Amino acid sequence: MKILMVSEDLPAESMGGLARHVLALSRALVAAGHQVDLMGNDDVPISAASDECDVDGNFIPALHGQFQGWKELSLGCFVPFKRSVIASRFAAAILRRAGSYDVIHYHGHLANIAYFIPGHINFIQTRHDQGSDCLIHTRFTRGQICRATDPRVCAQCRTEQPNQLQRMMSASAVRQFRAQVAAGFKRHKTVFVSDFLRRNVVRSFGPGPWGVTVHNFIDQNHLQATRKATVKNTTDMFASDGPLQVFIAAKLYPAKGVAQFLETLTSSQHQRLHIRVAGDGPDQDVLRERFPQVDFLGWCSGTESLKLAAAAQVIVVPSICEEACASTIIEALLLGKTVFTLNLGGTPELQIYESAPMQLRLYPNMTALVGGLMTFQRHPDFVVSPHSSAGSTEAAGCLL
Repeated sequence: MKILMVSEDLPAESMGGLARHVLALSRALVAAGHQVDLMGNDDVPISAASDECDVDGNFIPALHGQFQGWKELSLGCFVPFKRSVIASRFAAAILRRAGSYDVIHYHGHLANIAYFIPGHINFIQTRHDQGSDCLIHTRFTRGQICRATDPRVCAQCRTEQPNQLQRMMSASAVRQFRAQVAAGFKRHKTVFVSDFLRRNVVRSFGPGPWGVTVHNFIDQNHLQATRKATVKNTTDMFASDGPLQVFIAAKLYPAKGVAQFLETLTSSQHQRLHIRVAGDGPDQDVLRERFPQVDFLGWCSGTESLKLAAAAQVIVVPSICEEACASTIIEALLLGKTVFTLNLGGTPELQIYESAPMQLRLYPNMTALVGGLMTFQRHPDFVVSPHSSAGSTEAAGCLL
């Protein structure tokens, strides 16, 4: 098949999990005999992404406008039609080329894009975030998880104390967006990367044939090659009484919980851990200054992050938001690592990738997580068998 993979997250100088998922899936589809081209943004030159965007196909820089704010923060409300305009532009760029492909597969943040794609086009979108009903995509605001469904509440994400007009404008924008999303989901195939995301849609839209659940695609061959290359260097580490080797891969902003995790550790607990953090973000400089004993490595490529994970004794995923499907967790489990994280969002679903009970350790809060980490008894990595639903040819094929 001739496939067009579309994502406004590509290319980027520091690619996140969604973009890496798109590239891993694209390479798997190429390996399965399909022809794959990429469509992405025209804001960043493809050369800025080094060789990470190389999938043996063409790259089409045709998406733009996703970073335009429309003065929403200044106005203190979500603006009706903003997301309709941007999604319709994306759809127009796709439709100009749709005739050359057997299937279009969109991985992005504009859940209403399917509304603007005619029904005769073989169009699939994969939903990676909570943006099917939340206009900031995260359902995390003011340091708290948001589970509200009333559109009138949404103005609080654009101003501290919204007035009646701001509430009315925001509610109108949210209702318009959700109506387009619902219509698009009914018209075209939709994949959710966790059942948690599908349940969120049911919570806001009511029961319906909204889509199917397929967890994030993982390149298991690359994963196991990385593991084998690292295992010789880590064999003696588990018998060591030195600091516990901890790895975190996360964007450095409040929702990802890195600051809260480090703040929860006492000074003596910090001394018992050697923590490496891969990731950049707005909190990076502040965290480096506050926690000089922690190795903040900045943004790392997917390959570099895997090597760091393989060399660690445990992986911590400290997100205090509801993660949809953290690829970091699946990768860590398939590397045989013990993972410490909070019992939120789609994370409990990932227990199916455990090689043994308690490999994925879920905690109700950060204090409990830190307590579990400090009482962890070191042991060699778990023995891992290939998993049929994470990175297999069948898993890639079911997304077409």
